[in-house]
Amino acid sequence: MELREKLEILADAAKYDASCASSGSDRKTSAGTKNGIGSTEGMGICHAYAPDGRCISLLKILLTNFCVYDCLYCVNRRSSNVRRARFTPEEVVRLTLGFYRRNYIEGLFLSSGIIQSPDHTMEQLIRVARMLRVDHGFRGYIHLKTIPDASPDLLTEAGLYADRLSINIELPAEQSLDRLAPEKDAGAIRRSMGRLRLRIEEAKSSPKEPRFAPGGQSTQMIVGADETDDQGILATSDRLYTGYRLRRVYYSAFSPIPDSSSSLPPGAPPLMREHRLYQADWLMRFYGFDAGEIVPSGGLLDLQIDPKLAWALVNRHLFPVDVNKADRESLLRVPGMGVRTVDRLLSIRRHKAVRMEDLGRLRVQLSKVAPFVTTADPQIGRSLLDRVDLRQRLAPKPAQLSLPLLA
Repeated sequence: MELREKLEILADAAKYDASCASSGSDRKTSAGTKNGIGSTEGMGICHAYAPDGRCISLLKILLTNFCVYDCLYCVNRRSSNVRRARFTPEEVVRLTLGFYRRNYIEGLFLSSGIIQSPDHTMEQLIRVARMLRVDHGFRGYIHLKTIPDASPDLLTEAGLYADRLSINIELPAEQSLDRLAPEKDAGAIRRSMGRLRLRIEEAKSSPKEPRFAPGGQSTQMIVGADETDDQGILATSDRLYTGYRLRRVYYSAFSPIPDSSSSLPPGAPPLMREHRLYQADWLMRFYGFDAGEIVPSGGLLDLQIDPKLAWALVNRHLFPVDVNKADRESLLRVPGMGVRTVDRLLSIRRHKAVRMEDLGRLRVQLSKVAPFVTTADPQIGRSLLDRVDLRQRLAPKPAQLSLPLLA
């Protein structure tokens, strides 16, 4: 099979893995090195956006889509009727360096189906990273998807070459993994995550320790392949953040696959559900929300409005908040106010009384913020907050999409 054909198959097979964004790489520059090439800046490398708005790219492929496992939700499962391909480690290295030199990418995200055994697969992934780092002096970003059943020594070696490691937890409930992927061991996944956490913390705590996965570890959960509701998904994420100090939990909406099992849902969940989970995840990580208070009693996030606004509408008794007196934690719970806006607001109010026009200068969406705050202006917040149609007024308005006209 030609290299181009392999790339077409294995790049397409990698699209189902969402856990490829990153931050924390310590390879900021290749300056001062004799043979080094590649560099990373700011937040790291992936199909994501840097703080300055730049879109950052990487080569995202599988080493192979052959797999000895038969997970029911996976398009690359053993019994799946898909075209198979396999790169050699040397081919992956050649592709990575070639794409980088053409300025197409800034790094590599490499995952794989399980071939022969977890240890053999992990050895192949490590070989790619070792050749890039040691043989070619590559100083760009490398993210390796690690195999939880692989030996601890191999996971340790992977961290010496990779900027970030990730182990997919796959599904939010252990019983769902037992039912849909019986060959995988939830206990082994947690043990591997625990080992990585300890090794990462050891490397950070002592300057004498060798560099080890400075971008930390991440994981991915499939949303909608089982009956777990959003409350259960966020509770699992909260335990992962607390127990394993993960940098990110990624959510991937279940995508129906050909010849799928009757144990799987017949259709995909709304993509908006995945989006709302990311927003809720952000509230837990940066806004001080607990997992249990974000989701309403029904167990599912509101698809029509964002989770912070939904929470504020249920808890109107906590508003309006005085932007000139409230603490940072209270301001972070105001719909329409982000972390950066709140920090700038706290700085401004040291020197002057904040008015609504000042919030406008901070590019705050005033129509969304106004019901929930009071400023130095004449107070109108309470009257807006008491409106019975407030949700309807604040919900995004439906828009008619246009279709291109055919010539």
